[in-house]
Amino acid sequence: MQQIAEKIGRLFPEELRPKWERAIRLGGRLQEIRLRAGQPAMLYLEDGEWFLEKTGDLTREIGRADRPGREELSAILKNICRYSFYAYEEEMGRGYVTAAGGFRIGLAGEVVTGPDGAIRNIRYVSSLNIRIAREVKGAALGVLPWLYRGQRLYNTLIVSPPGCGKTTLLRDLIRLVSDGSPLAAGQTVGVVDERSEIAGCFQGVPAKDVGMRTDVLDGCPKAQGMMMLLRSMAPRVIAVDELGSLEDIHALEQVIGCGCSVLATLHASSYEEALQKPFLESLLREKAFGRFLILPGKGGRFGVGRVIDEEGAVLGENL
Repeated sequence: MQQIAEKIGRLFPEELRPKWERAIRLGGRLQEIRLRAGQPAMLYLEDGEWFLEKTGDLTREIGRADRPGREELSAILKNICRYSFYAYEEEMGRGYVTAAGGFRIGLAGEVVTGPDGAIRNIRYVSSLNIRIAREVKGAALGVLPWLYRGQRLYNTLIVSPPGCGKTTLLRDLIRLVSDGSPLAAGQTVGVVDERSEIAGCFQGVPAKDVGMRTDVLDGCPKAQGMMMLLRSMAPRVIAVDELGSLEDIHALEQVIGCGCSVLATLHASSYEEALQKPFLESLLREKAFGRFLILPGKGGRFGVGRVIDEEGAVLGENL
């Protein structure tokens, strides 16, 4: 907890840290900090939404909330970027920057496009979404026995609404598969970390423990990254976060066709909703996923609500 708090503290310039000190001490209890120019400073914990007062206290009363201006947001972003926006220009063009410690900071503001219409950068930033990268080692131990057939890992899809822990679970699964466990020897894992959320890479080096046999392509589009890993790193398992397009699915089909196992996540409120995703139709028809891990929605405890096989049978619950 103290280590996370120290990393969160480094996101803020020294002149602002006294106001944020109490919030920083929350460490891993923090999930997000949302700042919008001229609007209440919001913090999200497991028990919901709080506001930050000018005194640094937390309150549920919106009338007492501090309302940081554009200058304060700019000072925070400059500190995160080490006072060199140029060095982070490419990341900012994708709508976020990644800070030391594996934190991802989402950005909104005026978008700058080039002559070809492609997004180049975001300037006049008016919103920051600081997502606190947390590791929960052992989070996947309860489901691990359901995911192997002998030494082979089932193709596994983790399903949950946003903000319910699917990336945290995926990260721990990658670590356990990579390092090995009493169930199976360690395997080479390739991770395509398009949004820098799985491994939390900073300057290419993972800040999170994703295992000793894991290779990470950071900031790379999923479909392209999967093909790159197949060609160059000979993985036994490929892991990706947030499937969302036919391009992703076509790449997954090639990965599976090459004999690799797959670990992936999907935004959906339920197993039933996941089955209705049009872009998943071909994989579902072929019963490509041997296991589905369904996470409870917000308000439930962290964990896996149900383990379901390719036939739709529930194998385990509340793990």
